[in-house]
Amino acid sequence: MRAYAAVLGKEREADGSYRFRFRDLVLLRTAKGLAEAKVPAATVKRALKKLRGQLPEGRPLTGVRIAADGKRVVVQDGSAAWNPESGQTLFAFAVDDLATAAAPHAKRAAEAARQEGGKLNADDWYLLGCDVEASSPADARDAYRRAVELEPHHADAHVNLGRLLHEEGKTGAAEVHYRIALTSKPKHAAAAFNLGVALEDRGKLREAAQAYERALASDPNMADAHYNVALLYERAGNKAAAIRHFKACRKLADPR
Repeated sequence: MRAYAAVLGKEREADGSYRFRFRDLVLLRTAKGLAEAKVPAATVKRALKKLRGQLPEGRPLTGVRIAADGKRVVVQDGSAAWNPESGQTLFAFAVDDLATAAAPHAKRAAEAARQEGGKLNADDWYLLGCDVEASSPADARDAYRRAVELEPHHADAHVNLGRLLHEEGKTGAAEVHYRIALTSKPKHAAAAFNLGVALEDRGKLREAAQAYERALASDPNMADAHYNVALLYERAGNKAAAIRHFKACRKLADPR
């Protein structure tokens, strides 16, 4: 894997070893899987260079699937799929398996960051949270909290911290963070969508519908928001609005 590590262009420690973030481990695990699938080394290197910029920033990578079709590479992230080399999926491996293996690394990274303390700014803590979230949610929560303490209007840190609290069932606290994010970035579609989910969980259905509509105003292609708000409109007896959003959702799911 040393040759592929060099492709990533990562910094090296004094002893010559490479310094990696969690997403770099994902890419190296990708290289190993592709090599085992007999994908040519040149193709793997090209794919690594492209995937480094294509993997989603600012959220966990557990939904990402990376696969090979013969000598070509395929990547899928939820409903969105892209293909650096083109081709169909024949085998896939899950990033959440890597997260388990990377847990000790994540713990060490979080502890090292806490020891550095004042050397890290809000963005540093936010990125650390993103890196360790899949394998150490507790350390991720701590990192996001430190980010918003340093920069109270760091929208993305508030969204991610809110989501982790939401997953713990703390919907009231999550709602607060989503609203702060929207105060800082009124067109933050993910913050508006997550707020809608939190409000819906709290039984505030009218406000939830408004939050989903706000998310769609910023991102009309958010299929989940169309679906969720359609269900709310259907429940409220607004059939016309429900049908409109169901149609939009189906069109996004199958654009043919």
